[in-house]
Amino acid sequence: MISTVLFDLDGTLADTGPDLANALNALLREQGQAPLPYETIRPLASHGSPGLLSLGFGITPQDPQFAPLRTRFLELYTAGLCQETKLFPGMTEVLTELGRRGLKWGVVTNKPAFLTEPLIRALSPNPPPACIVSGDSTANRKPHPEPMLHACDCAGSKPAECLFVGDAERDIEAGRLAGMHTLVALFGYISKDETPQTWGADDMIRTPHEILEWLDAH
Repeated sequence: MISTVLFDLDGTLADTGPDLANALNALLREQGQAPLPYETIRPLASHGSPGLLSLGFGITPQDPQFAPLRTRFLELYTAGLCQETKLFPGMTEVLTELGRRGLKWGVVTNKPAFLTEPLIRALSPNPPPACIVSGDSTANRKPHPEPMLHACDCAGSKPAECLFVGDAERDIEAGRLAGMHTLVALFGYISKDETPQTWGADDMIRTPHEILEWLDAH
């Protein structure tokens, strides 16, 4: 019996891609480079600043340019944190129905807390989350199971009573290692060369509403 549904944030609960893309393109312009099409940026939006800076500038975190570019990217992103970001279509109704059923929900993201918490406040989901675990809430980040288990503690649920929904392989790995049920959000930021059917999730969903259908069947 599932008592808590946990969500990854970027590309699962909320469509943050447009604001992340705006920040990356603003940084590219500042650096004298041409902006990238949104369709190119979207599949990398779940991979945070390392993925986006790698796409835009061809650098890794070990590159000397990475730290200053990341600092500026985060400044730009923070300034426009929730201009175009919205819950994915149908997610508001899913959260409402979870509350009606007496189920709790929460967020487990690798996004740092200084971004996660104001973003959740700006989105104003109802009912509010029972837990918010950010990338710096625990010593380890997904795919390590520690943040998942911390979310269980915060929500007062056992891992076997939790369903985790995410759009990246690290989400499914973290959920599985923690002993949770897992769903791949195919509506999220998944690139064409990824193979979510091999990630070992319990199932894959194409719309948020299918979360409810999965719960009904289990």
